[in-house]
Amino acid sequence: MVPFPGLPVPYHFLHPLFSMAIVVGSGAGGATVAKELAAAGHRVVILEKGPAIAEVDAHRYYENVDTGVKLMRTCCLGGTTMVSAGNALRCLEKELLAFGIDLSAEFAEAEQELRVRKLPDELIGEGTRRLIEAASRLGLPVRKMPKFIDPVECCRDGRCSLGCPVQARWNAVRFVECAQELGADLVTGQAVTRIVTHAGRVTGVRCGSRIYHDDLVVIAAGALETPRLLAGIGIPTSPLFCDTFASIGGVCPGVGFHQDVPMGAYVPHSSSLILTHYARQFVTALKAAGHDVREGDILGMMVKIRDEASGSVGETIEKGVTEPDSRRLACGASIAGAILAEAGADPATFVSLPLRGSHPGGTARIGVSVDTRLMTRISGLYVVDASVLPATPGAPPILTIIALAKYAAKRM
Repeated sequence: MVPFPGLPVPYHFLHPLFSMAIVVGSGAGGATVAKELAAAGHRVVILEKGPAIAEVDAHRYYENVDTGVKLMRTCCLGGTTMVSAGNALRCLEKELLAFGIDLSAEFAEAEQELRVRKLPDELIGEGTRRLIEAASRLGLPVRKMPKFIDPVECCRDGRCSLGCPVQARWNAVRFVECAQELGADLVTGQAVTRIVTHAGRVTGVRCGSRIYHDDLVVIAAGALETPRLLAGIGIPTSPLFCDTFASIGGVCPGVGFHQDVPMGAYVPHSSSLILTHYARQFVTALKAAGHDVREGDILGMMVKIRDEASGSVGETIEKGVTEPDSRRLACGASIAGAILAEAGADPATFVSLPLRGSHPGGTARIGVSVDTRLMTRISGLYVVDASVLPATPGAPPILTIIALAKYAAKRM
């Protein structure tokens, strides 16, 4: 690339690794793109706002946003993959195919790389087993959740969403490390504040007073930050969804469910997923309701819905619950309650927790902010994170984001 007249010398002319691509963010999308571009021979620099951390400490790096529905995210190398439950569902295949995006090859490749599999029976704990059997007796189509968890390494302490202490679960740092082995540069503690453009094409990004210049930039900063960067250069954005979920739990003495692998099974139901689910907040809620319980005395389930894209990201972030979403949650909760009662939890003790959303997305959708190559109207500027998802998945989207990143990298 020849430097643009009147602009600072591009980053790759100054940097000894001769960078040819800048990737902003190191979650599922950013880490995958960085690895794929580096493997294709590009020189890559990865800019990550958060620090590199020990995986076991990941719970310290939650930066949740309370908007009525509490939006969950982390700020660290690896992003929210550091606190995921290791769920590996293909989602939005049909919706993406409607845009002409066929991810069948990329899904297969990602599943092989992450060694996706269902957990063996010996890793299905007593509580999860009871919930599976209860759902089956009720005639519900219950399924084991495919996981990117190594069953040999798994210590079954139930703390996946806090940070795996034995690194049994895949996370995006592994792809970052692969990219580094192929020559990529990693810079942590670098929050991108603006995208730099010139004459209709991208020329780099600004991090405070520092500018990284290059003519291929991939934004993967997450659905709560990416739209702010895009809006700053006049690219249209779109409303926010988050897969709003409710947590319902009750007393089942001595079941030990808190040590089960989280979300080991699920029941698909219309516009929701009903999953086996433990939350440590259940203890506080049940004690507040007058029940003398410990962590091992609780069974729980999650109702995760395909919520309406009713939120917004601007100077502030807004996401509430619409009336249709309330009905979806209530319908799912009635099914979850029936399963819990059938599994042996006392219905008189049931509590629910405040609504949360663990999959913010849709804020830079395909067809609105990006085309089917995931490129914006600014030449050389791509978006590869949950922002581009064309519809609410209602299911864990990590595998789909990885597949999309692989797809996009081939077209950069």
